Amino acid sequence: MCLELREIKINNIEFGDTTKVKDNVLYIAPDELKELLLSDPRIADVKIDIARPGESVRIVPVKDVIEPRAKLKGGEAFPGVTGECRSGKEGLSITYRLSGAAVVTTGPIVGFQEGIIDMSGPLTEYTPFSRLNNVVIQIERAPGLDPYEHEETVRVGGIKAAHFIAKKAMESDSVEPCEVHHYEWMSLTEKARMYPGLPKVVYVYQCMSQGLLHDTYIFGKDSKKMMPTLISPLSVFDGAIVSGNCVSPGSKSTTYHHQNNAVIKELFKRNGKELNFIGVIICPLMTTLSDKYRNSAHVAHLAEMLGAEGAVQSQEGFGNPTTDLMMICEALEKKGIRTVLISNEDAGVDGKSEPLPDGCESADAIISTGNSNATIDLPPMDRVIGKLSDIERVTGGFARSIKEDGSLIIEIHGIMGSHNLLGMTKLRAVSR
Repeated sequence: MCLELREIKINNIEFGDTTKVKDNVLYIAPDELKELLLSDPRIADVKIDIARPGESVRIVPVKDVIEPRAKLKGGEAFPGVTGECRSGKEGLSITYRLSGAAVVTTGPIVGFQEGIIDMSGPLTEYTPFSRLNNVVIQIERAPGLDPYEHEETVRVGGIKAAHFIAKKAMESDSVEPCEVHHYEWMSLTEKARMYPGLPKVVYVYQCMSQGLLHDTYIFGKDSKKMMPTLISPLSVFDGAIVSGNCVSPGSKSTTYHHQNNAVIKELFKRNGKELNFIGVIICPLMTTLSDKYRNSAHVAHLAEMLGAEGAVQSQEGFGNPTTDLMMICEALEKKGIRTVLISNEDAGVDGKSEPLPDGCESADAIISTGNSNATIDLPPMDRVIGKLSDIERVTGGFARSIKEDGSLIIEIHGIMGSHNLLGMTKLRAVSR
């Protein structure tokens, strides 16, 4: 199986009469996007904005971030969402991606766990999305939609918009990819024989699967209905995982995070040099204790079947998902599979509270992405896309978050992607 990611670099974004790319500038035709999205009767109105790096712009409340991608060959860019799940006959998939650009969905709050992005100021040190040329889509739901339909409408609308933009870019005159990245994935038999002497390492990829605003979609299927299963890392890079959750914005894995999973990129980089990257086990984070027991046992069973000697395990969210993290770690370590965990901390505003709600003796190698409860002061922005008062109702905000001059004080976990656990963050904890 082979994946070829062809990168179209986007250095700027402008409104135009036609959606296209020219000279590394992405031109967005608002009427085209509106026509596409308003074809869904569940959407009452759409407003299109653009936000560039360095501008005095604040976006709130953000629901998801998606990198525009489209297929040239071998299936669908977002399989199970934009079309049926099919693979190319030759085993080769070719995808175009617009690096440096993203679709950001916003609009009236679905639930309290939605976040904030600033395009300039101190917040830019906490999120990768401030450095992107963003197409911001405010979606107003039609009357009568319940929260589940509202969430689905915005989720699907964002994916459709990202797919449409990428297709238009791919079809633009004289557009050539600036970089082409090739990925190849062997059969498990071949992988097991490769790199004798190097430890076989599996990636345990935990995804939120706990109901409204706490769901993830794998090939278009609700992950709550899945058991832990093997998935090709090429499928991850090729749009198989779509975020349907707004779990604490700081630790939320947006669709963009899944498309560009930094843990998988690092494992590919080290493959054949320091380790043998043997596979990916995707595991839903469930709510009941019986599900947690079953999933931890099954993950350990799959890892043992792969012949794994080591594991990297990432989490999403906080609170009871930490129990899944620890139970799986313990199950893996009991089978002799040395495990490294990635987790954030919730240590209170002063950093003195218990940082994790659960633990086990086996968890002796933990990478921390920082304290999500720490607060930050944010200056006022010249332009706000969305409703600023919503910041008082979302995670990380509180009743007095907004000051008279429009500046804010919020907790770090209100910032989209501030302490994300898939490796795309600058925050960390260090020993003193």
